[in-house]
Amino acid sequence: MENEEIFSEQDIAELGHPILDWEVDEYPQHERSRTWYIIASVIGVSLIVYSIATANFLFAVIILMIGVITLLNTFKTPEKVGVMITTSGIIVSDLFYDYKSIRDFSIVHEPPDVSLLYLDFHSSLHPLMSVPLEDMDPNLVRDALIPFVLENFHRDEETLTDLMKRLYKLG
Repeated sequence: MENEEIFSEQDIAELGHPILDWEVDEYPQHERSRTWYIIASVIGVSLIVYSIATANFLFAVIILMIGVITLLNTFKTPEKVGVMITTSGIIVSDLFYDYKSIRDFSIVHEPPDVSLLYLDFHSSLHPLMSVPLEDMDPNLVRDALIPFVLENFHRDEETLTDLMKRLYKLG
């Protein structure tokens, strides 16, 4: 059973007994300097000018949308999202992921910058998912998941995408 809607207490009981739960931010809130905004603006304007010069107007609209979304997210505080590990799957926000759909998991813990749970799915249509562990003890998470899902020992570093998002404060 994958991707259920918002859960009540009764639904959670039907989805297995809770083992661990914690809350994470909906998206990472970055503290960006004025220099970051100046550089991003220069790059954005340059890309828009280039796209107009090459008559690629869709690209100009996409760059403009990215800029507006980034600006709006700057002034909005992220909501807290619940994460729960149960005996039959993992609940992230209002989505349920059955253990049958999860190929393996891995935990990358390099304090103070990186503490992530990665979930890899059997379906190639479902991308690798990273869930922040925040203040949760990674050993507790590992102990809760090992009876249900294989652990991938080869993934011991954060993905390039997560690294770039963190380093360039992209969100």
